[in-house]
Amino acid sequence: MQLHPIITLSALLFFTLPAYAETPLPAVATPTAEPSAELLSIREEMKLAIQRGNRFLQSTQKEEGYWYDSNLPAFTALATYAAMTDPNKAQGHTPKHIKKAYSFLLSKVHKDGGIYGKGLHNYNTSLSVMALASSGDPEHVQTIINARHFLINLQTNHKPGLDGKPNIMNGGIGYGGSYPHSDMSNSHLAIQAIRTADAFAKDSGSPAANVDLDWEAAMQFISSCQNLESTNPSPETGNDGSFVYFPGNSKAGYETSKEGKETLKGYGSMSYAGLLSFIYADLDENDQRVVAVKSWLNANYTLKENPGLGQQGLYYYYHTMAKALSAANIQTLKLKDGTHINWRKELASKILQSQRENGSWTNENSRWLESEPDLVTSYAILTLNQIYLSIPKTQ
Repeated sequence: MQLHPIITLSALLFFTLPAYAETPLPAVATPTAEPSAELLSIREEMKLAIQRGNRFLQSTQKEEGYWYDSNLPAFTALATYAAMTDPNKAQGHTPKHIKKAYSFLLSKVHKDGGIYGKGLHNYNTSLSVMALASSGDPEHVQTIINARHFLINLQTNHKPGLDGKPNIMNGGIGYGGSYPHSDMSNSHLAIQAIRTADAFAKDSGSPAANVDLDWEAAMQFISSCQNLESTNPSPETGNDGSFVYFPGNSKAGYETSKEGKETLKGYGSMSYAGLLSFIYADLDENDQRVVAVKSWLNANYTLKENPGLGQQGLYYYYHTMAKALSAANIQTLKLKDGTHINWRKELASKILQSQRENGSWTNENSRWLESEPDLVTSYAILTLNQIYLSIPKTQ
């Protein structure tokens, strides 16, 4: 199978980024130099763990080609994406069981361009776009372009209410379907998928490619999820730069400021999603919103938990962290005590230590389905893939 000419597998992780973000990654199977010495010792361990993880996923795939639930193609998309970005895989090769997974995903394509089962239209479509893009198959291009158009049309754009004020959810994207509002998690996944699909839509000649996301509105929504008083006037807004789930709602609840003000408490996974969204939107690195969230992420770095949520969504947090820090071209993090850590080594080691004997990963906390090995193993593999492919090279 030939890769689509405008994209490579490794470039799927990040591209169309501003100057301060990570430069295009090397080809999956052809590293050009040895990694930095600090990561050399665990580089091969990562490859082995990824291989074992993908073998576990192959063993749990259903006969029809899907994982976990046929009505949730997102699970299949994540497992497929994990397999196709595996550094052990020969470039341009698609394993037989993954070909079945692609056939299943294509069976979930709807006339509106979405890729979903029952509900969660955006979540399923966004992750399916990433999986299809990683195939490099030219036959998937139109499906990707149509899915991009579908995602763009999910952007919230409600008319002002009776009070004349705009809807605070405008510009964002939610789960889709009957889901009533936008949120940070779905918005950042849709933005990533749209940016990925942009590479396929460019010069395609498809009418659907002429439609684009309202990026100004998207950034207004993203900013309304950030605890930053200068750019978010909501009375519940804090001022530490962190992110919440959506305006007026944080899964971490409320906290009281030094001044006695009750504000929404930001948390780790959404703060990394916020940073990623800013990067995808080409926001300048000196923009106060970018500076503020980076500062919060440095100060609240930990691998023991998803800051603000404990063990809830832990592997989603790891995955989003790896994507965001790589995209922002951050090599080390400065902790509260002033010490610098190599986050790639720390995170890779944590993931490696958590792998079970059968090659899988799981979270004892079942929130957001993270007790399901198929889901968590996909997150863990994708985290290691991202770290492996973004290791800085020695000169």
